[in-house]
Amino acid sequence: MVLLGAPVLQGQSLDKHWSDRCNDLSRAVDRLTKVAAQDALTLLRASFSALRVQHLLRCSPSADHAALAIFDDTVRSAVCTITNSELTDTQWLQATLPIRDGGLGVRRMSSFAISAFVASAVSTLSLQETILSECQCQQDEFLTTYQSK
Repeated sequence: MVLLGAPVLQGQSLDKHWSDRCNDLSRAVDRLTKVAAQDALTLLRASFSALRVQHLLRCSPSADHAALAIFDDTVRSAVCTITNSELTDTQWLQATLPIRDGGLGVRRMSSFAISAFVASAVSTLSLQETILSECQCQQDEFLTTYQSK
C-alpha cells in the first residue's frame, strides 16, 4: 500500500521505491561528472542525496532496508569521483559530518533512517490516535522496534 507517495509497509512496493531512488541517484551522479567539482558537490549535497529520499525515510520503515547501503555506497562513490580521490573509511566518516564540524555535509542515509522515521511517527501519534480511536488497532511495530534501538 502506498499513501501520499510512500509505501506504508515493507515489501515489494518499498523495494521498488528504493530501487527507483538508487537509480535516480546513479543517473544524477553520471550527469554530475560533467559539471565543475564544487558545483557537483553542492548539487549532490543539496539536491540529490538526502533530500531525494527524506520523504521515503520519514514515511516508510526503511531503517533495515538493504537499499540504504546501496544508496550510501553510490553517494560515497560520487564524492570520490567528484573530489578525484579515494576516501578511506575514516575520511568518509569525516566527509559525512556537517560543514560546521569540518565535513562535507553529505549525509549517510543508514545513520539517518531510524531518527527520520521515529521523529515523523512520534510527531503524528496524537493525530493517529484521534483518527483510529474507534478502531482496535495494534501499535506500530516498526515504531516500537526503532524506539528501542
